[in-house]
Amino acid sequence: MPTDATLLQVFQKFPAPAAKLLDLHELIMRAPSAFGAGERELIAAYVSGVNDCRYCHGVHTVTAEAFGVPEGLLAAALADLGSSPVDDRMKPVLAYVGKLTRTPSRMTQADAEAVFAAGWDEAALHDAVLVCALFNFMNRMVEGLGIRADSAYAKTSGERLKEGGYAGLATLLGEASVERAH
Repeated sequence: MPTDATLLQVFQKFPAPAAKLLDLHELIMRAPSAFGAGERELIAAYVSGVNDCRYCHGVHTVTAEAFGVPEGLLAAALADLGSSPVDDRMKPVLAYVGKLTRTPSRMTQADAEAVFAAGWDEAALHDAVLVCALFNFMNRMVEGLGIRADSAYAKTSGERLKEGGYAGLATLLGEASVERAH
């Protein structure tokens, strides 16, 4: 793949794994959960920011903001989660997925207890871990394939994800003529 390929172009070239990946995205990112779609996009963008995956961070920041996450919140959270304007219930979740991303072998029960103390249950923690794992996978795939995008592309892609979800993106797999899609 050329380094300027879009994710859609990669998905179109390899449709069988792409279809399964998008089904998994739809399940993890849009199925019923204690976390709203915007909160899951916030987690995805945060994990991608921790990994310095500019493509995923850009697209999912736009998507989170389209769901109502305030502009600039992700940058503030990545700079200093503790003093950021992130909702107090979400801070321990982001701390958890940040640590899971940076140092997975160092996770402790105390990390989970901080999430529970913020009012989340075991199912919510499970959902946060799945979003974290999915985006660690996607960040490595995107970086490994050299996928890049500018801010205009991220805006278009993020808005598309907000409107059509990942199932909507899957409908584009057969549309080889579609350009600059996610």
